[in-house]
This record gives sequence, C-alpha cells and structure tokens, in this order.
Amino acid sequence: MADNCLVRNDWVCGEYLRSRAPQITDALVQHIWITVVSVLLGLLVAFPLALLARRYRRLEGFVVGATTAIYTIPSLALFALLLPFTGLTATTVILGLALYSLTILVRNVIEGLKGVPEDVRESALGMGYGRRRMLLAVEVPLALPTIIAGVRVAAVSTVALTTVGAIVGYGGLGNLLLEAVDSRFKAQVLTAAVLCVALAVAFDLVLVGVQRVLTPWARTRRAG
Repeated sequence: MADNCLVRNDWVCGEYLRSRAPQITDALVQHIWITVVSVLLGLLVAFPLALLARRYRRLEGFVVGATTAIYTIPSLALFALLLPFTGLTATTVILGLALYSLTILVRNVIEGLKGVPEDVRESALGMGYGRRRMLLAVEVPLALPTIIAGVRVAAVSTVALTTVGAIVGYGGLGNLLLEAVDSRFKAQVLTAAVLCVALAVAFDLVLVGVQRVLTPWARTRRAG
C-alpha cells in the first residue's frame, strides 16, 4: 500500500521522498555549489570590469554593452561554445553562468560606486586617503547595498539557469527535472521545481541577512 502513490504516479508522493532522499540531496547540494561558485566567479570578474569602466568613462558603454550581449546568447548555445574548451564538466556550467551574471553585477557595481556622495570623497581626500584606501574603506562600503542588490538578482537568476546544466550532466535539480520529464514522473517534477523555488528564496533571504550585517549604518539611518 505504501507504494500506491508511486504506482498511481501522483504529484505528491511521500514514498518518493523517502526512497529517493539521497538522490534528491545530492542534486540539491550540486545545485547550491554550482550557484555559489558561479556567482562568486561572476563577482570577481565584474568588480575589476566595473572599476575599469569607472576609471575610463569611454569604456563604460563598451563594458556594459558587451556583458549585456553575452546575456542575450541562449544558454544552450553558450554551453555549446564552451564545450570544446571545457568538455562535459561542471566547469562548462560554472563559466557559462558566471558570464550570464556579469550583465547584472557589472551594472550594479558601477551604479553603487557612482552613488557615493561627492562630498564624502572630498572629505576622505582631505583626510589624506589615497585612491586604493578610499575605494576599500569608503566607496565600496557605501556602495554595498547596491552591489548586494545585484548579487541577489544574480543569485536568483543563477538558481534558475543552473537547471539548464542538466544537458551536460551538471544541472543539480535540473538533472532530476530532465529525468522526470522524460519518464513523466510527476512527483519528481514537482519536488525538483519546489526545491528550485525554495532555494532561490533561501539565497535571497541569506543575502538580505548578509547586507544587514555588513551595512549596520543603513539600519541606523532608517531607524532614525
């Protein structure tokens, strides 16, 4: 009797969750680490690009335009372009997702740095701050809310796009979705879909918490 929901192919099936728990956990863990690594790699690339665009204003349009152009490439096509260099590996998925995140992250880093009040910069200069110290101690902290807002959007977007990595065998929950769609296994489709949504919400909530910890002055200002 316990297997009836599997036999009937119900959308909600507790027996499926119990019997496939290790498989579901492995897919979820893979989805999380691919998302985290992709967004972090994207941020590591986006930050110097944004600094370059900020220092040489004529390059800003090119940098923003180039990262936007990458985002317009269909994911299947982008992964196919990377395959000759990275093969059927997680690297293909991670590089592709990192490239997709650039259009959001570059824009937000640029806008965050632009939003630092000029009088704050002048005060820092008057106190003897050099360019690097001003960037790290003044500009980046004040730009953090905008930067983290971009990371939140990039993370949620990456959670969704990671599922496409199933075409090369590294799609996390997307692997479950692809397998379930082929077999028309309803419980697996619903489980993978719900976990994707829950994962996106969880990432967003964690990043909101990170922002609150890193920008305590913002809370104080709102409270005042």
